[in-house]
Amino acid sequence: MKIVLAISAVLTLVNSFTLQPRHLPKSLSYPSVKFPKQQVSVVGPHYGKKKKQGGGGGGGYDKRAQKASSSSSSSTAQTDRLDSEFMFTLQKLKKKVPNSERMVLNGVDLAFYPGAKIGVVGSNGSGKSSLLKIMAGVDKDFDGVARPKPGARVGYLAQEPVLEGKTVKECIDPAVASSRAVIDEYNDISVKLGESMSDEEMEQTMDRFNELQDQIDAGDLWELDRTVERAMDALRCPPEDALIENLSGGEKRRVALAALLLQNHDLLLLDEPTNHLDAESVQWLEVFLEQFKGTVVCITHDRYFLENVAQWILELDKGQGFPHEGNYSRWLEEKAKRLEREKQSESASAKTLQQELEWIKSTPKAKGNKSKARLNRYEELLLQSPGRSDEVRNRGEIYIPPGPRLGDVVVTADGVNKAFGDKMLLKDVSFDLPPGSIVGVVGPNGAGKTTLVRMITGQDTPDSGTLKVGDSVNMVTVGQERMDELNGDNTAYEEICEGRDDIELGQISINARAYCGWFGIKSGLQQSKVKDLSGGERNRCLLAKAVKSAGNFLIFDEPTNDLDSETIRSLENSLLDFAGCALVVSHDRYFLDKIATHILAFEGESKVHFFQGNYGEYLDDKVKRLGETVLKRVTYAKLVNA
Repeated sequence: MKIVLAISAVLTLVNSFTLQPRHLPKSLSYPSVKFPKQQVSVVGPHYGKKKKQGGGGGGGYDKRAQKASSSSSSSTAQTDRLDSEFMFTLQKLKKKVPNSERMVLNGVDLAFYPGAKIGVVGSNGSGKSSLLKIMAGVDKDFDGVARPKPGARVGYLAQEPVLEGKTVKECIDPAVASSRAVIDEYNDISVKLGESMSDEEMEQTMDRFNELQDQIDAGDLWELDRTVERAMDALRCPPEDALIENLSGGEKRRVALAALLLQNHDLLLLDEPTNHLDAESVQWLEVFLEQFKGTVVCITHDRYFLENVAQWILELDKGQGFPHEGNYSRWLEEKAKRLEREKQSESASAKTLQQELEWIKSTPKAKGNKSKARLNRYEELLLQSPGRSDEVRNRGEIYIPPGPRLGDVVVTADGVNKAFGDKMLLKDVSFDLPPGSIVGVVGPNGAGKTTLVRMITGQDTPDSGTLKVGDSVNMVTVGQERMDELNGDNTAYEEICEGRDDIELGQISINARAYCGWFGIKSGLQQSKVKDLSGGERNRCLLAKAVKSAGNFLIFDEPTNDLDSETIRSLENSLLDFAGCALVVSHDRYFLDKIATHILAFEGESKVHFFQGNYGEYLDDKVKRLGETVLKRVTYAKLVNA
């Protein structure tokens, strides 16, 4: 009964909150009913005196785990105390990179409090995914202790989840099986009450009947099917009868995430949960996790997500775990202070951190003004590029070389229509991309974003209307399927540099190994096979390979997926300095707020809206035009045959 009640509480959570975003307009609403008030667990109320910050103490963590693990008198009593107080305990945790002597985790000692919301950050290859796999029990090849609280229910979302079942419905149904069992038993007893029975049996049956009714009422299980539908709508899941074998990797992740959230867990371990979600689905997930009573340990590159959800930031660096109390902006402040203490305040990393801190604290109006200033600087960027050789050679971070000057026409669409089978994907789409613009492409998965990109790159054509690419345009594309564009048997150095000792970036010549280093592909990593790289490392490898060709029109499809925050900041700066035009498909709201001069939004019913401004400004405009919106799965305009 206890488990069923707990599951009922989770279903109520999925079914019953109103979105009040901090970085999106308050009038943007989501499927909602009543939401019960909840207390978020924090250290203070539970354990009195706040623990000191850094190296493993405080907030969602406790350094007592470290002391207990290092003491020779560590006993069963100490283990019992840790298990009773903490949701998860790590002691002297060590993990080597497969087929290598490099320690990705080297003596990590942490303990996680119940109810803590923890965002995990660190450079690609720092051990973030390894940590979650160990905590989930998937990876058992490690030294030390990784122990959940006895009896704790642990849920894990892998980057590439494996789904059990032939259809979407078969994957979702087990998540609510216990709740359905309650309803089935209630219906069975309802029938039984019409049958003849003794007074004693009738009393026992009525007691059970009332007990089940209380459970159904408490968890709003009368609306179980609608609850499941709302969660699947919010995450834009495929139809229930869709075959798993036909789903893309992104669709499988959304199904796995929906199933995970519909279950009852004490601890959620989420590895890049926002990948393959559109921006509005990410916002829904934010609010769900913010209101979730259990513990959350989440790896994500989404900085608004870290700002809104995280109570603590766990930074993995050089094999160690460093917890920081507060959200993303608090962590930026602490890291800037640490670099100051370490006399690194003049380093490129410190300056970039300070710029980001200033940006995140700026007003929405100031953010919008910066995106508009980019358009005004286009001519200035063109003039500066030829004379920046020394600056480029010494920059030490991503640099995108400029291509030839763009003409007046980059890409124009006039009344474009495109159908796929019996679905009208694009209806009467018109826009004109200005030279110097950075255009963010947003919208639900399946709405037609990829189809539009394929038409721009010449891989597909409109059914009607005109789509013109300017004669001066020299495209560079970076797709979402990284391994399809890379040779896994090559080393990272071979793949990026293609046998050359120097890389020609427009009019500037750069040492090939130094160029790889700009993208975080340094020293030993350059000699690693591409197939052995992490997702983020492969992404950086593909970026480095693609942009060196000096195009003047970039097309990036989800470029921030799997990248660490430092690399994303470097990519942002390089795009803002790029003397050309870019079309960027992304769900990363922070990224789009920072770089976009325009938004090309797929708004449902086959409609596409072109807007001048960044993502936040677009959302404000959308509410003015359309009013409040409710999350639902993608719909299309009816296909009318002439």
